[in-house]
Amino acid sequence: MQQKDRSNCNKQDPNRSAQRSNSSLTKLSTLVEELLVLPRPVKQAILLVGDYIVSIICLFLALSLRQGVFDVNASPLLVSLYALVPIIGLYVIGFYRGVTRIFFDTDMRRVLKLFVIILIIFTIVYLFDFISSIPRSVPTLYLFMLFIWLWGSRLFLRDLLLRLQGKPVYQELNKGSLERDNVLIYGAGSSGTALLEALQDSPRYQVTAFIDDDNRLTGGRILNKKIYPAKEIESLVEELKVAQVFLAMPSVSRLRRREIINDLTNLSVKIKELPSLQDIAEGKVTVSTMRRVDILDVLDRQTVDPDPVLLAKNITGKNVLVTGAGGSIGSELCRQIIKNKPKCLVLYELSEYALYAIHQDLLAWQATHLEHFQTEIIALLGNVNNQQKLNKVFNTYSINTVYHAAAYKHVPIVEYNPFEGAINNAKGTYHCVKAAVESRVETFVLISTDKAVRPTNVMGASKRLAELVCQGFSNQKPLTKISMVRFGNVLGSSGSVVPLFTKQISQGGPITVTHPEVTRYFMTIPEAANLVIQAGAMAEGGEVFVLDMGNPVKIVDLARRMIHLSGYEVKDETNPNGDIEIIFSGLRPGEKLYEELIIGDDNIEPTQHSLIMQAREHSFELSDIEATFYQLDQRAQNHDVKWLKQQLAHYVEGYTYKL
Repeated sequence: MQQKDRSNCNKQDPNRSAQRSNSSLTKLSTLVEELLVLPRPVKQAILLVGDYIVSIICLFLALSLRQGVFDVNASPLLVSLYALVPIIGLYVIGFYRGVTRIFFDTDMRRVLKLFVIILIIFTIVYLFDFISSIPRSVPTLYLFMLFIWLWGSRLFLRDLLLRLQGKPVYQELNKGSLERDNVLIYGAGSSGTALLEALQDSPRYQVTAFIDDDNRLTGGRILNKKIYPAKEIESLVEELKVAQVFLAMPSVSRLRRREIINDLTNLSVKIKELPSLQDIAEGKVTVSTMRRVDILDVLDRQTVDPDPVLLAKNITGKNVLVTGAGGSIGSELCRQIIKNKPKCLVLYELSEYALYAIHQDLLAWQATHLEHFQTEIIALLGNVNNQQKLNKVFNTYSINTVYHAAAYKHVPIVEYNPFEGAINNAKGTYHCVKAAVESRVETFVLISTDKAVRPTNVMGASKRLAELVCQGFSNQKPLTKISMVRFGNVLGSSGSVVPLFTKQISQGGPITVTHPEVTRYFMTIPEAANLVIQAGAMAEGGEVFVLDMGNPVKIVDLARRMIHLSGYEVKDETNPNGDIEIIFSGLRPGEKLYEELIIGDDNIEPTQHSLIMQAREHSFELSDIEATFYQLDQRAQNHDVKWLKQQLAHYVEGYTYKL
């Protein structure tokens, strides 16, 4: 029995063995995780010290093999210094800046070049008999063993780390090496150098070269990456199979950046740009800080610095109200207004969610940017057609300035809901202006649109009628200075083509454009809001201000540029192998091919601001418009669209419609 028991004891329990193995693996995994969370300099120091110890061992082995005994004649100090030379070289070439988990075999090419240089240096040293105790054949054998150690140890660590993370080793490596995009960095200055250093360890990007406009830099190298002249970029993209171009010129003018981007739009490469110099100074230059090129860079649009006097005139220290405060323009107006420190800012909005979003946004901004001054921010749910509430709000908060941005603006939707559009846009404006005049508000500014000029849709006609309401009140010479600001499309607003095209491109296309000849003006939301505030500050009463929108842009050209900027090619008859197709879906109900900003060619005058003009346009008696509004609700109940469009045609010059 004892022998049987002893025999059983000698047999290994598979489960227990597996448990011991799992326990050992768990301990190893825990140890590795503890090492991985150490600061990067500490991990680099551990690798460097480990390599130095192995370097001494390799040198000792090389000497022993050469002399045939383990007892070497060289002094320990000489061996230590000799073994330090390649370690210093490895540090200089940035070998220890690499990330072990994404170590590639190609990294060893730099090490091989370094060791060849060291071998040449050692040979020169031996020619002058500076070192006699170490035979001349030792360096070759020594560096060969050290090279094998460096390569083998990194491969082992890489595989170990990937296995402990549960990732298939070879799949991970192949994925990392095959999917790395070849990148050109445009700009060989300090920003470009910092970007290259940030991308050195990236598994997604492989920097192939630099491009720069400065001829003094071309031909040189930065971290072994050659600098080419800008004129060679087209051939370089093809030769080096470049997938992306990173613009590392944060201080260059917008005009020069636009010229560069225009040159790149004909190439099928993605274009991204470095953030501001402030981000670079704060050490934020990483792959994640690269952003897509601003679409404004490819539009022919020049901006002008705002006039701080005009910005502050109707806002600083005053009580300001914004209707439609949660909309695209309304919310940006609120952001611009709070920067100019009003005493009180009232947000008037119909949508609860939109009101909540802008209210939280403003509170967060104020908490982080304004320490010694706090604007009172009031969030009110309300309809612009509620005359009683408007009167109460204006009087309760002693409003000085009103920016009326509330409107239904989507052409097809308003075309299918004409009475809702007319009541909200035109009659809602009437109620707002009436409340402002009765409450003796100092300034009232209506946000209008280029679609109000010779409109072919109800939305545009209703906005022109809203302008006529403001002109009608202004003709009665009230204490309130009433003005209107008219401008075209804003980039990034709800319904804008830019976010729509971006989404369609990300889905692989196609891009839908209504008509090959459809043309629009474009401006950014912040610039539009900025100019609205400045225009309102210049008002004396009854002006229709028109913003200079720059040159109009064909929507199909905009679509082509966005496709190229995303690194794709347009698929059409001339290029059937392209990536993304542009499809023409036909003009939507009420949509025009071209938008205009003024009704008459001669009815425009300059103002003190270079981007703000003033239009002189025909107006109606307010009593006539009021008579029409008196019937509007009743006609809406009967859905008498024919009557509505006839009334709009009566008031709005150039309005054409179909029943």
